[in-house]
Amino acid sequence: MIRGRQLWPLIALAGLILLNVVFTHSFLALRIQDGHLYGSLVDILRNGAPTMLIAVGMTLVIATRGIDLSVGAVAAIAGAIGCTWIADGGDVPTAVLLALAVCVLLGLWNGFLVSVLGIQPIIATLVLMTAGRGGAMLLTEGQIVTVDSSAYRQIGAGFLVLPIAILISLAVLGGVALLTRRTALGMLIEAVGANPEASKLAGVRSRTITWTVYVFAAFCAGVAGLMISSNVSAADANNAGLWIEMDAILAVVIGGTSLAGGRYSLGGTLVGALVIQTLTTTVYTIGVPTNVTLLFKAVVVITVCLLQSPRTARIIGGRRRTPATAPRSQKVAAG
Repeated sequence: MIRGRQLWPLIALAGLILLNVVFTHSFLALRIQDGHLYGSLVDILRNGAPTMLIAVGMTLVIATRGIDLSVGAVAAIAGAIGCTWIADGGDVPTAVLLALAVCVLLGLWNGFLVSVLGIQPIIATLVLMTAGRGGAMLLTEGQIVTVDSSAYRQIGAGFLVLPIAILISLAVLGGVALLTRRTALGMLIEAVGANPEASKLAGVRSRTITWTVYVFAAFCAGVAGLMISSNVSAADANNAGLWIEMDAILAVVIGGTSLAGGRYSLGGTLVGALVIQTLTTTVYTIGVPTNVTLLFKAVVVITVCLLQSPRTARIIGGRRRTPATAPRSQKVAAG
C-alpha cells in the first residue's frame, strides 16, 4: 500500500475533503432541486471537468514520452471560434463542429512537428502555446465576446441530473479506458513511450500512434474550451484556459504516470484531476490570500510527488539496503 503510486493522491484527496468539512460543515451535503443535483462535491466535479478532460488527452501524450503545452491555447481558440460564430448569427451545432475541426487541425500540426519532423515535443507545442492564444485574441479582436444562447450554455452549465460537463468528461474517460485497455492500443502506446526505436523495429507504427495522441489531446482541449466559454456564455481569449495545461500535467503526474513515458494510469489521472480541483476549492474555503494561492498549491503538489517517490516509500516502510553477499568463489578462497 505504501509503495502504491495512487495511494498518496487518494490520501491527499481525503485530507483536502476533510479540511473543507472542518471549515464548512455542509461541504458533503447534496440536494436535488428541479431535478438537478447540487452540492460542493458536484461543484468540484463540474469545475474540474475541463481539467479532467484535458488531463485524459495529456495522459496519452505523456505515455508516448511527449508533452503538450498548447492545450490551454487550443481551448481558448475553441471558445473564441464558437462564441464568435454564434455572436455573428450562426447556429450552435455548426459553431461546435467548426471549433472542434480547427482544434483537430491544430492537433495534426503538433503531431506533424513531433512525429514527422522530429522536433522536441516541448518546443513544438510551445510554438502553438504562444501563437495560438494570439490567434484567439485575433479572432475576438481583443474583446470578450458574449453570447446569449441557451443551447450553447448547455455544454458547460446544463444539467441531466448531473451537470452535462461532468457527464461528457466521464464519458470520454470511460471511452478511452475501454479502447486502450480492452484492445491492443494501450499496449502499443506504452511500447512507443517505453522505447520508440524498439517498438518501430517490432513493427509498431510509432509515428501514427504519436500523431494520433496529439490529435486526441487537441480534441479534448477543444471540448474543454467549449465547456469553459459556454459556462460563462463568453469567450475571453486572454484568460480562458490560462495555465490549464499545467494543471493537467500535474494531474497526470500526481496520478502516477511517469513523464519518462511508458506505463500510464487513467484512474490515477482522474484522482489527480480531483486533487487539483479540490485543492483550488480548498484555497478559497480556508481563506488563503489570492497572492499566495499558487505557492499553496505548489507546496501540496510537491508534497504528494515526494511521497510517491520510491526512495520515500522505502524510508517510510523502514526498508534499508542490505549489503551484497560475496560470491561463493570468494568465500571458498577465504576459507
